[in-house]
Amino acid sequence: MKIGIVCYPTFGGSGVVATELGKALAAKGNKVHFISYQQPFKLDLFSENIFYHEVKVTNYPLFDYQPYELVLTSKLVDVIKFEKLDVLHVHYAIPHASAAYMAQHILKSEGINIPFITTLHGTDITLVGKDKSFAPVITFAINESNIVTAVSESLKQDTLAHFNVKREIKVIPNFICFSDYENLGDTSSIRKSFAPNNEKILIHVSNFRKVKRVQDVFKVFIKVNEKIPAKLLLVGDGPERYQLEEFCREQGVCDKVHFLGKLKDTERILSASDLFLLTSESESFGLAALEAMAAKVPVISSNTGGIPEVNKHGYSGYLSNVGDIDDMAKNALKILSDYTVLEQFKQNAYQQAKQFDIEKILPQYEAIYKELIGR
Repeated sequence: MKIGIVCYPTFGGSGVVATELGKALAAKGNKVHFISYQQPFKLDLFSENIFYHEVKVTNYPLFDYQPYELVLTSKLVDVIKFEKLDVLHVHYAIPHASAAYMAQHILKSEGINIPFITTLHGTDITLVGKDKSFAPVITFAINESNIVTAVSESLKQDTLAHFNVKREIKVIPNFICFSDYENLGDTSSIRKSFAPNNEKILIHVSNFRKVKRVQDVFKVFIKVNEKIPAKLLLVGDGPERYQLEEFCREQGVCDKVHFLGKLKDTERILSASDLFLLTSESESFGLAALEAMAAKVPVISSNTGGIPEVNKHGYSGYLSNVGDIDDMAKNALKILSDYTVLEQFKQNAYQQAKQFDIEKILPQYEAIYKELIGR
């Protein structure tokens, strides 16, 4: 098959999932064409069967804001026509689904039929989508997609609650590639560099937006550190970075906190950690938690959105109400205070993550592609 994938190239989960999906499809002999305004940060262009097409936005004095949706539409028409794509898979409702719809109808006038799948990832529905000014476009784009998928049952229900959707939404969860977590080698040197006195290592990975409530991560860590010597690793970057650094200084814990910035590969740093903290106000799925679990790291998380579909309470970690710092800290200490308990939770987290191995999820997408192109 010749498959076009449209995604955001940034550090967020939707771009990571789209990229890993494309790489897995290419490894099975499919020709995969990525279309975005920048090369996705996890995409290796030297891999066989992978191609990248940049959406070039040109500045015009007439526009205060560049019409990316129209430029993307034109690029889709060009790539579909000349690369002879069989199917288009767009990740994120706007502007990708609406651009795909326009491209589909432009090409239809030329006798070219290209079906497209829209995968909803979360922010396009739970944040952007709740802006009433976007609602008509999002509703239309979802209803006009040939197939719509959502990454969790929670996100599906949110979509049905907020939009007048008249079509089926199929749930296909996010996934991880277990091959990335094999043969990571000895991580003792990483642990020693961050926790030279054998402190427990807590870790958080995100894009540091307000919805992630990263200050709550700090608050949980501070309570844990009062009982057990610990270090906190923060992976990622974003708009809340400055405020977080200020909060760190105010609390006097900067000597115990390490801001690591954006890391392309997080597997080794995760596998060197003891506990993952995810305190988000909203999560459509919780991909970062799943990645931690695949690295045998139990998760302390809020119980919002799709997280309970990933993190099994009392097994792979614990769930608490959003903002319940005391309960999160109490649960963290339950796991960290006893070596045997910690080791059991590590193994449980790994077993829970196995349910989301790409080898189990990929066939579901392949079946959809084949259904749409009649193979």
